[in-house]
Amino acid sequence: MTEDMSPAERYAAARVRAAEQATALAPFREMYDFELDPFQIEACRALEAGKGVLVAAPTGSGKTIVGEFAVHLALTRGRKCFYTTPIKALSNQKYNDLVKRHGARNVGLLTGDNSINSGAPVIVMTTEVLRNMLYAGSQALAGLGYVVMDEVHYLSDRFRGAVWEEVIIHLPDSVTLVSLSATVSNAEEFGDWLDTVRGDTEVIVSEHRPVPLWQHVLAGRRMYDLFEEKNGRREVNPDLLRMAQLENSRLPSARERRRGKPVREADRERERRQRNRIWTPGRPEVIDRLDSQGLLPAITFIFSRAGCEAAVQQCLYAGLRLNDAGERARVRELVEERTASIPDEDLHVLGYFEWLEGLERGIAAHHAGMLPTFKEVVEELFVRGLVKAVFATETLALGINMPARSVVLEKLVKWNGEQHVDITPGEYTQLTGRAGRRGIDIEGHAVVLWQRGMDPGALAGLAGTRTYPLRSSFRPSYNMAVNLVSQFGRHRSRELLETSFAQFQADRAVVGISRKVQRNEEGLEGYREAMTCHLGDFEEYARLRRELKDRETELARQGALQRRAAAADSLEKLRPGDVIHVPTGKFAGLALVLDPGVPAGRSHGHRGWDHHDGPRPLVLTAARQVKRLASMDFPVPVEPLERMRIPKSFNPRSPQSRRDLASALRTRAGHHEPGRTRRRLRSEAADDAEIARLRKALRAHPCHGCDEREAHARWAERYHRLKRDTRQLERRIEGRTNTIARTFDRVYALLSDLGYLRGDEVTEDGRRLARLYGELDLLASECLREGVWEGLSPTELAACASALVYEARSADDALQPVLPGGKAKDALGEMVRIWGRLDALEEEHRINQSEGVGQREPDLGFAWAAYRWAEGDSLDSVLREAEMPAGDFVRWCKQLVDVLGQIAAAAPEGGTVARNARRASEKVVRGVVAYTSVG
Repeated sequence: MTEDMSPAERYAAARVRAAEQATALAPFREMYDFELDPFQIEACRALEAGKGVLVAAPTGSGKTIVGEFAVHLALTRGRKCFYTTPIKALSNQKYNDLVKRHGARNVGLLTGDNSINSGAPVIVMTTEVLRNMLYAGSQALAGLGYVVMDEVHYLSDRFRGAVWEEVIIHLPDSVTLVSLSATVSNAEEFGDWLDTVRGDTEVIVSEHRPVPLWQHVLAGRRMYDLFEEKNGRREVNPDLLRMAQLENSRLPSARERRRGKPVREADRERERRQRNRIWTPGRPEVIDRLDSQGLLPAITFIFSRAGCEAAVQQCLYAGLRLNDAGERARVRELVEERTASIPDEDLHVLGYFEWLEGLERGIAAHHAGMLPTFKEVVEELFVRGLVKAVFATETLALGINMPARSVVLEKLVKWNGEQHVDITPGEYTQLTGRAGRRGIDIEGHAVVLWQRGMDPGALAGLAGTRTYPLRSSFRPSYNMAVNLVSQFGRHRSRELLETSFAQFQADRAVVGISRKVQRNEEGLEGYREAMTCHLGDFEEYARLRRELKDRETELARQGALQRRAAAADSLEKLRPGDVIHVPTGKFAGLALVLDPGVPAGRSHGHRGWDHHDGPRPLVLTAARQVKRLASMDFPVPVEPLERMRIPKSFNPRSPQSRRDLASALRTRAGHHEPGRTRRRLRSEAADDAEIARLRKALRAHPCHGCDEREAHARWAERYHRLKRDTRQLERRIEGRTNTIARTFDRVYALLSDLGYLRGDEVTEDGRRLARLYGELDLLASECLREGVWEGLSPTELAACASALVYEARSADDALQPVLPGGKAKDALGEMVRIWGRLDALEEEHRINQSEGVGQREPDLGFAWAAYRWAEGDSLDSVLREAEMPAGDFVRWCKQLVDVLGQIAAAAPEGGTVARNARRASEKVVRGVVAYTSVG
């Protein structure tokens, strides 16, 4: 090639090569045995030129190479580099990777509960640790040159996302920021914001997957390609479209047949053929099929922990074996080495032997309910090729380095905690991004299992769309407010918050809304003209019609409220032992009242979504279910049919206990007929003076006699709707301007009322609050201030502190939690009382939890488990009584240890709390909690 160049061109090329050799990038490239991709080189060059970078690229594309180049630059230039990750497991993984490359002397690790070589020039940490260091003005920040924020798209996370923005805003200007993100559809917008707050930032977006991804649908015995190339265009496979059509053109149902709809033999035969051809394969069958086609290792995403465990069991029962004798021996050797520190008695409790059997066969589950050590072993075996089929929840898609040849999605619907929802294109991209191992596979495969009612066109839309917008979840918290005021004063803090990505996005949205208001105003002018009536003022006539309709609606609403109030009054009179008939709802029928329920008002403190207008009785149904009913189950008043004695030995958690009492209920009250609904009362509208006045005014209006009255009325209704929409848009514009600063003002006012802030000064109480992080920071501070925890033993303090971190997975936790007795029970009651006072104060200051600010009610559901564990009870007895998976138990214990550390640091001197918090932490960190791996 150089022979074809002129001497001048050869000289120029030589100079370019010489210049490249003189850069830090040249020796860095030699550290890898593969060529860097263009987007990686572009990002590294920008970094070396002193610019910040935002790299948005698909999962598995190698964007972390850019973060590793920042580490390389820091070490060669004698600066520090902090590498932040969203989760501890990812921190552990990155720490191990960097130690292998740069040596243990140069790399440290800092997570909430672990510290290794914290003085190293390169430190891997969770993002929260860096946030806390920034607020504390840590000496470790001296000499910091680079910060890598891996998985920066986490700033969309509802609960933790604000931490990422806090770090980005508060990092010193001298620090170069490296932001690594999944492919997001608004990377340029995020880059513009980074440019505003951090200075010169290069945005590098790569849509290219280094390993091509093929999309498939598995139906019956055949795997179909989702797309087909036709005339140079990618179209949905016509075979899939025909299958969906066949399934929709079903035979008449049994009900239709009873009505006389004829069914031909040909139709029956067609349905039989269709049924034989299209079905959803079972889990063992799917893995067996993938194995036979050379598509393992595979990750099957199942949006349920129980589903993942059941899938492993189904594969074991089916006799599936994916490992040979040599691989089985290597698996056992590694597992025994990693779990050597776990006592034998705990192994039985943790289901070790069943787990090991699956691993030896090359099959495993991976979800948050597993012990961290078990999860890490699964990850290591999978990467080594010794586990070939993993059934995982979606949490595995969040950054853990576990690429596979294939990814299987059982369903395209998941439970989001409140309802079943379709997965989004962004979630589909994130999940299927695991398929295809760079340097190992020439292609990756995403397989979706056929389900009844599947729409191949909608699936193609999911697979072909890259819609994953980054949305800020930033809101000022109490801890953030005192830390900001402490460093910058009130005015400057307000200005800093105005630079958040949340406000940046809100301000940009205002431009689009303003344009819409302008268009609406033009439309209003046209509607006004169209509704003009030659007989009189039609706008006035339309207003009278609306007032009449509104009055009728209001009276109907009042009637409904009265009926609900009567039903609520009847519920308040219920007592334990009353037998009632539930009139409607899922649990209609006979029921025995176990607990009449909470008084009228708000429960659980989730203002804005958990209102109800009366008691919520806890009942045992005739079908042996213990359920907390809602007011909607009682549209009419309810009266006791009988009285029954509830045995003192009755345990609502015991199936036998429920069965015996339900049988007694059916025997005692089964003869009662359901009560009839009361006769509908005369409508109040018939006697309402205001309605009579409005009807008279309408008939007397000149426009009432217009031949085109109804046509004018339709235009008037459109005018009214558009005017109402325009007012709402104008209110949105007002609401979006300075939203973050206004929220900060409310938080500041509340903290001033409580004596945490005084002008630009942070009081002694405020300095205590500055050391407390978490959702219930203000509650913890108030408990310290009021001495609620003084005099408690370490185990009692552990029980109380657990309420600050624990949150039940299901909001519908009907049963009352078991609590330790004595001082701990009194202290927990006092915590709930203080929360109630804070909740009322937040309502007064218009601080709303639905907007991401405020204190949720402390959840006492883990208090008994924390107390017993700190007391030294066995893992078996604690887990059995708590009815909690080991992984969840360890996670809550680790969070408990973290908050105990904060309490010890913030507690007033001279009391017992600080000493007992440290002792409580020592008591919790034992056994299963202590023998989890690094971090």
